[in-house]
Amino acid sequence: MSAKKKAKMTTDEDKGETVSTTCSYWVPRKKRRCKMTANKGSPFCGAHAPPTTAVAAENVDGTGEDSFQERIPCPLDPKHTVFKRKLAKHLTICNARDQESVLPYIVKGINSGEDELKALDKYDQIKLHQLPDEEFYGLIDKVKQLYDKHINSSIQELQLSHKSLKAELNRSDYGQETLRQLTQASSLLGILQRDDQLADGTSYVEFGAGKGQLAFYLATALEHQKLTRSQVILIDRLSLRHKKDNKLSNKEQVQRIRADIADLKLSALPELKKTQRTVALSKHLCGAATDLTLRCILGREGGEATDYVLIALCCHHRCSWSSYVGRSFLQAAGIEAREFAILTKMVSWAVCGTGMSRERRRALETAEEQTTEPNTQRLSREEREKIGQQCKRILDYGRLEHLRSQGYQAELKFYVSRDVTLENVVLLAKRCTSKNIIS
Repeated sequence: MSAKKKAKMTTDEDKGETVSTTCSYWVPRKKRRCKMTANKGSPFCGAHAPPTTAVAAENVDGTGEDSFQERIPCPLDPKHTVFKRKLAKHLTICNARDQESVLPYIVKGINSGEDELKALDKYDQIKLHQLPDEEFYGLIDKVKQLYDKHINSSIQELQLSHKSLKAELNRSDYGQETLRQLTQASSLLGILQRDDQLADGTSYVEFGAGKGQLAFYLATALEHQKLTRSQVILIDRLSLRHKKDNKLSNKEQVQRIRADIADLKLSALPELKKTQRTVALSKHLCGAATDLTLRCILGREGGEATDYVLIALCCHHRCSWSSYVGRSFLQAAGIEAREFAILTKMVSWAVCGTGMSRERRRALETAEEQTTEPNTQRLSREEREKIGQQCKRILDYGRLEHLRSQGYQAELKFYVSRDVTLENVVLLAKRCTSKNIIS
């Protein structure tokens, strides 16, 4: 009997029933097919089925409720779809909904910058190779003058480590990328330790927290030092899987706030009322997010809530004129919105290597005959890299000037070596009249 059953399980008919029922939609961003289960009678899941396909799949039972089962793009975020009959309920729970009316610390656009400066998309289309020589070299001369006057060799190394990550950094099974992330986190915690910022009665707010790796090791260090009256607050606009902070033994010491930094009113966070001091930190804030964070921690009331700032700087090509906090510094040097847009393109020279895209490099590597293309660059690769670095530091110095005008002592440091990451500069700022630290 068992033999007959075993034979039956391998028949062609049953093989047809066990064919994969996953969605056939190709997800371009992830470069793979969707892993959701396909609808009955359709090669696609509900989210990716074309409207006609979705209706047909839902009507295989012959109910005839075509319009009742129709899927439409979500009005709040057209990247996903929803059943038309469930639209009203979906709008109340959609992650893209406006939360301003229900959360006191969400104020739409509070940190976004001046409204009249937001219509600057026309400058995004500027091409460096199309700029006239007078404008191209004129801006480079301004950058060199600003760099020589304000920065030059003033940025010193401050490469530290923290004992809480010593064992992790010595693990031989970790790859280069993991060790790079851990080295950065260790140095940032080492700086906090050096500046006596690992103290009781402190709220540590990590902006752009992502999966929470930095917050995890920070919370671990606080727990080992028995700083029970301190807490870690993670700010991120996304809800990610596999969060590192979920692995903490003392989960009460960590709070996650899902919010866009542009809309976050820090002084209205109820969690901050539990402690006497606030430390703002981040390991990866892309371009404009750094300026949004500085606006957030300073606030319109002059930054009374934040005592210490530690932000690793990166992705200057994603800065925007509307949110950038150092506009007055650049304007004093004769740099306005158009030249700022050009600056944010030149910064890529510092880290782009050959300057060619991955696709272009791959095409040249695989081509049987590599033809020599005309050189459209007006500077050598070494000159571009140097100018790119200077552009980055000019943008960072504008941020320092803004913090200093708000009553902070601010400086830039190289917190890891260039072998670890080319984005190796950190911004440190401390209020001149900071509250007493509780040891």
